[in-house]
Amino acid sequence: MTAITLGMPINYAGDFRETIANLADFEAAGVGRVAVPEAYSFDAVSQLGFIAAKTEKMELQTAVLPMYSRTPTNLAMTAAGLDYISGGRAILGIGASGPQVIEGFHGVKYDFPLGRAREHVEICRKVWRRERVEYQGKHYTLPLDAEHGGSGLGKPLKIINHPIRERIPMLLAAIGPKNVELAAEVFEEFQPVLYHPEHVESVFGEALAAGRAKRDPSMGELKIVVQAAALVTEDEDQINNALAGVRHHAALYIGGMGARGKNFYNSLVQRYGYVDEAKIIQDLYLDGKKAEAADAVPDELVRAMSLIGPREVVSERLDAFTRSGVGVMLASPLAGTHRERVETMATLAELIG
Repeated sequence: MTAITLGMPINYAGDFRETIANLADFEAAGVGRVAVPEAYSFDAVSQLGFIAAKTEKMELQTAVLPMYSRTPTNLAMTAAGLDYISGGRAILGIGASGPQVIEGFHGVKYDFPLGRAREHVEICRKVWRRERVEYQGKHYTLPLDAEHGGSGLGKPLKIINHPIRERIPMLLAAIGPKNVELAAEVFEEFQPVLYHPEHVESVFGEALAAGRAKRDPSMGELKIVVQAAALVTEDEDQINNALAGVRHHAALYIGGMGARGKNFYNSLVQRYGYVDEAKIIQDLYLDGKKAEAADAVPDELVRAMSLIGPREVVSERLDAFTRSGVGVMLASPLAGTHRERVETMATLAELIG
């Protein structure tokens, strides 16, 4: 088993400046990575640039940038810039998001996520190696010639600045079998959601094995990155409140992220074995009964995905995540005060060793 890096996601809906003002305390407590999501809030990159100036050693992960709203070369430039100002601490996390966001918020057609992800990797790495970017893919053609709708005036260019790394780690957010296989083949890292460590082999094992069989050995081991709510306490009321928060979060994804028949997270939970429960949660949620949908989320699933409870329980869950192959644990501390949240992360760092 490899040692886990302790990380922490930043809440894009909260008071970002207050969080970042206190980030040095988390870094001192043993937090080795910070991840900033984007969704359809403020962009993640400007916030990570601000974090780069306020920290010394933390890895800086985009969590995640949707592929459709930026070109591959724009993503490569962005990652190279963040890597430069942070002294080589950038992790470029990308993902497909979903049609509700891509077509609804960005107005871009949501299509071919698998093929686009592979082409993003290939183009980004050409940029970072400072090669002239000439690429003939199914989805991207560089330069864009007249045959593919361009003017014919485009020239093959290479990035002007010299990136400090020609291989910035790339992460793919994925849960579907084909995407997981692709992550294991060509990405440095892979991040699933609603991660149940006891079911990782049955749900992801075949896809991970297929991807690893085609993986270039020079890339090293695939790193699995997961996120979990964290609270170390003996107080039953606090534990129940924290679990309720996880339950509502899970219901949002299982029930509300997508339509009937087109919800990736609902399909994932069904693959965990909660077939009937997933249908009930979705029906309730889409009928506007969000509280009832949360109540329908299985307690076993909620506890398995979390780091919530007394110290010994949290230690057991960390061991389960480690045994399942997790390399980075993005823990979301749920305590009510900054001091208590720092204490939670320090405890996790101690348990991880």
